[in-house]
Amino acid sequence: MTDLSLAEFYDAVEAEGRPLLTAGQFARRVDSSQADADEALARLAADGLLERVDVETDPVVWYPTEWGELASRERVVVFPERREIVVDRPTQYTQARLSQFAHLVDTTGTEPGTRGYLYRIRPEDVWSAPFDGVADLILSMRGVFPRRYEGLEEWVESQWKRANRFRLYTHEDGYVVLAAATDDLLGNVAMEKLDEDAIRAPISDTEAWVNEDAVAGIKRALYEAGYPVVDERDLESGDPIDADLTTDLREYQQSWVDSFLEKQAGVLVGPPGSGKTVAALGALTEVGGETLILVPSRELAGQWREEIERHTTVDPENVGEYHGGRKELRPITIATYQIAGMDRHRKLFDERQWGLIVFDEAHHVPAPVFRQSAALQSKHRLGLTATPVRESDDETDIYTLIGPPLGTDWSALFDAGFVAEPEVELRYLPWDDDMAENEWANADGRERHVLAGTNPRKVEEIERLLDEHDGKALVFVDYLDQGDAVADAIDAAFVSGETPHHRRERLFESFRTGDREALVVSRVGDEGIDLPNAELAVVASGLGGSRRQGAQRAGRTMRPVGRAEVVVLATHGTSEEEFARRQMRHLAEKGVRVHETVVGSADAAEEAAGKDTDGEGADNEATGEADDETDDQVGDDPSVE
Repeated sequence: MTDLSLAEFYDAVEAEGRPLLTAGQFARRVDSSQADADEALARLAADGLLERVDVETDPVVWYPTEWGELASRERVVVFPERREIVVDRPTQYTQARLSQFAHLVDTTGTEPGTRGYLYRIRPEDVWSAPFDGVADLILSMRGVFPRRYEGLEEWVESQWKRANRFRLYTHEDGYVVLAAATDDLLGNVAMEKLDEDAIRAPISDTEAWVNEDAVAGIKRALYEAGYPVVDERDLESGDPIDADLTTDLREYQQSWVDSFLEKQAGVLVGPPGSGKTVAALGALTEVGGETLILVPSRELAGQWREEIERHTTVDPENVGEYHGGRKELRPITIATYQIAGMDRHRKLFDERQWGLIVFDEAHHVPAPVFRQSAALQSKHRLGLTATPVRESDDETDIYTLIGPPLGTDWSALFDAGFVAEPEVELRYLPWDDDMAENEWANADGRERHVLAGTNPRKVEEIERLLDEHDGKALVFVDYLDQGDAVADAIDAAFVSGETPHHRRERLFESFRTGDREALVVSRVGDEGIDLPNAELAVVASGLGGSRRQGAQRAGRTMRPVGRAEVVVLATHGTSEEEFARRQMRHLAEKGVRVHETVVGSADAAEEAAGKDTDGEGADNEATGEADDETDDQVGDDPSVE
C-alpha cells in the first residue's frame, strides 16, 4: 500500500472534512492498515509532497506541503457532503462566480495575507441563482470547482425543482388560488405550515382558495418550509402614463430591464454607480402604468424627481412627492416608507391601482416600520439595493416580499469599465502615545470602543491622506466631537443629523458641483444621498456598525469613471481590526479586492523616513471577516450621529 498517491490523500482530506489527517484517519479512508498508511505518508513526505506536525499530546498530523505555499496562489477545496467550499487566496473571478450560488460564511486565519474564504451552498442560494436553468448553474459550479461532485450536483438539481412546486394565480372569477404540484404538497406542507385564516377553502386535491390579504404570509411560510412560491397573480396594471426613456441603457441595464419584465417582480442587486435608478426608469417606461416609488428619506424623494425629469419625457406635473414635507398623490408618486406604512395614509395608496411599485434601498423592507408598505401589491414590483445583507439575517424577506434577485456580477461591471472598482485598504493605526493606549486598556465595554474609534492619530492620518490625493473626498465618522475635530483639521464642513435640512442640501450640492473638495459626514451620508465623483472615501469610525453600512460607505466612490479609493482606519490591536474586516466582507464577496496595511508608530515612522522608507507594513490582500454581529455597538450612544 506504499504506492498511495497525493491525490488519494486529498480525497481522504475531503472525505474527513479536515485539513489535517492522522495516519489512522488516512488508513481508514483508504482502507489500509495504519502501518501501511504510516509508510506511505513518510514516502510522500520524503518526496516533499507532505509535511508533518508533532503535537505533544496528540498523534502526528500530516498536511500537503503546497498548502504552506498558498500565500501566493489560489486553491479551492470542496466538501460536498457539507456543501461547503474553502478557498485560499481566491481570485476576483472565483469570488464573483461563487457569489452566484453560494453564501460567504466566514474567513479563516489570523494574520493578514493568510485568510481564506468559507462558502456554503444553501437552498435559498440555489433558488435565487441568476441562471435560466439548472444546467447553466451546474456548468458555473464546474467552472470553479477542481472536479465534478455528482452528489452535490444532484442536490442542487433537487433544490432547483423545489422552487417551482407552488404557485399563486388569479382564478377567472377573480379570487386568488394556491396551486401545488402534488396533492401531498398541498395537504402535508401547505395546510400544515400556513395560518388557519390563510386558506378560505379547498378547490381540488392540489388547489386552494386563499385569503388575498394573507399572500405575504403564505409566501414567507412556504419559503421557510423550503418551497419558494411562483407568483403569477393578475395584479393591477394601473392607468396608463405617457413616458419614454431619453437615456440609452447600457447593455447590462437593458438585460436587467428585460429580466424584470419577464418575471414581473424582483430585486435589482448592483453596486453603487451602476445605474440602478436609470434601469428602474427604463422599467417604468416599459410598464407604462401609474407608479409608486418608495424611498427611506425626503432627500431621496427629491433626487428621484430630478432623475425622472432628467431621463424621461414624463410631464413634471404628473410627478408628486408624499412625505412629511409634501402630500402630492400623482400618477407617479414618490413616498417614504414610513408614510406609506401608516394606516391613515396607506388607505390612499391602497385605493390607487399601481402598475409598478419600486422599493428603493430595498434592504429596509424587512424592518417592521417598512414591512407595512411592502404589503402594497401591484403587477410589477421592483426592489433596488446594493446591499441586501442584513445583520438580523432576514434578508430573505426582501425576496419573499418583493421578488427574486436580479443583477449582474459586480466584477463584470468592473471589467467592462462601467463602474470604477474601488481600491479598498484597511489601514491599522497605532495609538498616538502610551497614555492614550493605557486609557483604552483600563476601560471596558462601550468606552473602549469609543476610545478606539476616536483615536487622535486618525485625524493626522486623514490630513495626510487628503494631502496625497487630488479630487473630492468624503470622511465618515460616527461621533460628533470627532467630526468637528476632523472638519477643523481639514478645513471642511461637517454634515450631521443636527445640520438643518436646508443647509445640508446646500452643502451636498456644493460638493456635487465641485465647489467643495471635502466633506465630513455622519451616518446621514451612509445611503440614499447622491454624492457622485468622490475619488476618496475615508471611514474614520463607526466600525461597530453593520456590514451593509460598510459597503454603503465604500460604495460612495464606485462611479463609472476615474480612480476610486476607500481607506478604512482602525486602531491596531483593538476590536476595530475585526470590525473593519467584517464590514468589508460584503465587498469582498462581490469580487472587490481588499488590502491591509499596518502603520508603524510615530517614532518608527520618523526613523523609517530617515532611512528613506515609507514606515508602513506590507500591503496584503484581505478577505473581510466573519459576519457574526456583536453587542458592542454604538447605536444608543448620544454622541453618535
